[in-house]
Amino acid sequence: MTMPDTVFETSRLILRKMAQSDYPALSAILQDEATMYAYEGAFSDTETQNWLDCTLNHYKEHGFGLWAVILKSSGEMIGDCGITWQKLGETSVPEIGYHFNRAYWGQGYAAEAAIACKEYAFDSLRFDEIYSIVRDTNIPSMNVAIRNGMLIRRRFIKHYRNMDMPHLAFSIKRNEHEIMKK
Repeated sequence: MTMPDTVFETSRLILRKMAQSDYPALSAILQDEATMYAYEGAFSDTETQNWLDCTLNHYKEHGFGLWAVILKSSGEMIGDCGITWQKLGETSVPEIGYHFNRAYWGQGYAAEAAIACKEYAFDSLRFDEIYSIVRDTNIPSMNVAIRNGMLIRRRFIKHYRNMDMPHLAFSIKRNEHEIMKK
């Protein structure tokens, strides 16, 4: 099953550029309290639309971003996963981020998509290092970063939604990735 705007595929997933028509599926993720606990709560309609607008703008500005994760077996959008520029201290770093509909947690989809994004980051975008920035209470996302071969490089505080939130910066460098592949 090939879709328009497909970036790449894995054995079970298609990652493609998002479109405005993905708003309902994105809302089911970003407006779910349990899913968004690491963000201190669900997003409003406006915050969800802003998220989608930022994603679409990221494609235009950088040629990549968070992509819709489509389940091959059903054609359903079950999450987003991709690469964005994120602030880490005074620097911007390429980060693999992911958010999945809670109905699909625990089935390995986030790790499958994140690992494919790492390959894309090194092979297509030619980054020397790729990050995942994770709130220190988000154990499932930490486990995805670890499954992606990443190590904790830094601890820092991120100010978000009027709160100071401790975060961990995981990363893997190109040379580490090459060693792991051997």
